[in-house]
Amino acid sequence: MIDEKTAREAVIQAADELFYAHGVQAVGMDAVRTAAGVSLKRIYSLFASKDDLIVAVLHHRTGMWDSGLASASEPATTARERILAIFDFLDAWFREPTFRGCAFINTHGELGATSTAVSDAVREQKRSFQEYVAHLVADAGAPAELAPQLAILAEGAQTTAAIAGTPDAARQARAAAETLLDVATGVRR
Repeated sequence: MIDEKTAREAVIQAADELFYAHGVQAVGMDAVRTAAGVSLKRIYSLFASKDDLIVAVLHHRTGMWDSGLASASEPATTARERILAIFDFLDAWFREPTFRGCAFINTHGELGATSTAVSDAVREQKRSFQEYVAHLVADAGAPAELAPQLAILAEGAQTTAAIAGTPDAARQARAAAETLLDVATGVRR
């Protein structure tokens, strides 16, 4: 029998893959059980409800998002480069064959109106990303109002890439971010 931590990770990983590929409402707990190799009884001892599992998956996705941003910005030496690295990260992600858009936006679209816990988890991730961008904007010496504009570019690029089925939105959003940065910081190119 696998320990609780391993079982929990297996269930979250399986649910994440299934929810992302098919949508949270389309995936039943039997499918999660089969993919994770963990009994339903054990799953429900780990997660009191499907909503609890969905929230755990969203927290898992937050960790993936944060790690991806950190990795993409690692080679950057300036705040400007770290801001633009967000869009480079998006470009690489959009090119993955499994890309299906933003899991947070997708999940909120399915359950945001009916699940406070899901809605709260999505809002927390979006707030955290906006805060990350705000710190970078402050480090770049740009006005604070630039941060939500850049965050909206990143969010819009995710939705556009998912709907259009092409990674072009990342490049286009990056170009817009460069223009906004130049104007906000007085740089002429």
